[in-house]
Parts: sequence; structure tokens; C-alpha cells
Amino acid sequence: MNYCENTTRTDFYILGFSTFKTEQILPSVGIMTMYLLTILGNMVITMVIGLVPKLHTPMYFFLCNLAISDVIYVSSTLPKLLSITITQDNRISFAGCISQLYFFTFSAVCDIFVLTSMAGDRYVAICKPLQYTLIMNRRVCGTMSAVCWTVSAVNSLLLTLLTSVLDFCDCREISHFFCDLKTMTALSSSDTTSREIFMLIEDIIIAFVPFSLTVASYVQIISTILKIRSSETRLKAFSSCTSHLTAVILFYGPILIVYMKPESEHSKEQDNLISLLYVAVVPMLNPFVYSLRNKDVLDAVRKLIT
Repeated sequence: MNYCENTTRTDFYILGFSTFKTEQILPSVGIMTMYLLTILGNMVITMVIGLVPKLHTPMYFFLCNLAISDVIYVSSTLPKLLSITITQDNRISFAGCISQLYFFTFSAVCDIFVLTSMAGDRYVAICKPLQYTLIMNRRVCGTMSAVCWTVSAVNSLLLTLLTSVLDFCDCREISHFFCDLKTMTALSSSDTTSREIFMLIEDIIIAFVPFSLTVASYVQIISTILKIRSSETRLKAFSSCTSHLTAVILFYGPILIVYMKPESEHSKEQDNLISLLYVAVVPMLNPFVYSLRNKDVLDAVRKLIT
């Protein structure tokens, strides 16, 4: 293991996208638009759910949690990316990098847990409708929400602390558009073998298990829906899940593409562009996914406007 003094007190350099260095105006406008739409859309969803009693149900309670998490999610990365794109100053302090790492990891893990909780809610609603109000009561929903936020915060704090004690002697250029955990670990000059094993175990617990539970829930949901004789009832049951299912596919799709494809130096730019999908595009689309095809939300918005 190499040791170098005071390496954690220096700046890092976020390389970002090579195409943004030649063309600044369009990327800047695009990043700012995505950020503002995400903040506005998610805050409107949160406000509508809070003001309309009809939407005070478990599904919309978890949607409100998802919206708040998404605001933190984009705020941890996009403002700095926008600053780099406009000023071409790609420096970020060690403290800034660690803070960005914490809030991004925290909100990303929270998104995973909230989406899994929403899958559980849809499972109970479709597969056990007579017991829905008994199982998904306020106490249960509050406990599930508290667990999502608490575990995410503790997990992110642990990963951030483990990263903050690493040495960065040889290279401080981050080949990403934000301080990503995987990139930071690969950049370190310390022996990261034990951390990589820990991160693998943690990925299985934090990401793979919730994803498997979500898939298992939808297998049961689809199986139950197909057994319904009435086509109208079947369509109504399935439509109550389409928004969440779309959000799950949009969230996990790009992540699976990035983390399951083989490592290649030539695909770094491509990987970063795919990462931009789940970091910026998906949180922006979530409010539209849950509102444009949702009669309850659209009716609530109309009532608030009129």
C-alpha cells in the first residue's frame, strides 16, 4: 500500500463529458432545464399530495417520499455539473467531493427502498385487496418510510467514511461527471480489496435484494391479474401498477446496463451518458409518469387550479 501525506486535503478534477468542452451553450441549457423541471415537477407532486385529502393513501404517501428523494438526488450532482459546463473549471474540493458522494448515495439508496416499498404496496392492493387497509395502515407506512430514510442515511455515512480515509496519490482526475463511489475507489492509491468485497456484499443487500423483491412482487401481481375474469377489472387493476412499473424500469434499466457491461476504457464516455439517464432524466420523468396517466392526480391538480 502506498502512503502519501495530506492527499485528502487537495482538489479533485471532474473530467465530465469531452463533448461539453467544445460545445457549452446547448449542454448548459439542457442540464439547467432538466434540473429545473425535476425540482418543479417533484415539488408540485409533493404539494398536490399534501393538499388533497383524496390522495392521502399509501401509494401517494410513498410517491411523496420518492419525490423528495429525487430532489436531493439531482441537487447533489447537477448544479456542480452545470457550473463545470459553464465555467470550464472542473475542480472540486475534497470536502465537496465527499459531500456529493454522501448525498448522491443517500438519495439513490433511498430511491431503491421507496420503489421497493411501492412494489409491496401494489402487491397487497392487487393480491390481497380485502386486507389492504388492515395491512397498509398509517403506522406500517410510517415505519416503512422511516426505515427507508434511516437505513439509507446510515449506509451512505458508512460508505462515505470508508472513502474519506483513502489515499489519492497518483491521480486525482475523476473520469465521471460527479464523485461516484465506484470511480473514487478505483482512483485511490490505497489497497481497496477489502472495501471492494464489502461493496459487493453491500450491493447484494442494498440493490439486488430489493430489486429481486420488486420483480417477485410483479410476478405475483401479473399472475393475479391474469386470473381475473372481467377484462374491465383486469385493465383497471393493471393500470394501477403501470406508473410504478414504468418508474422501476426507467430507474433500474440504465443502472443494469452500466454495472453489468464489461469494463472498457473506450466506453467511459458512453457509460457516463447512460449514467446521466438515471441521474438526471429519470428523476425528471417520474412526476410526469405518475401524473399524465393518473386520473386521481390530474383531477386533484384541476381542483387546486380552479
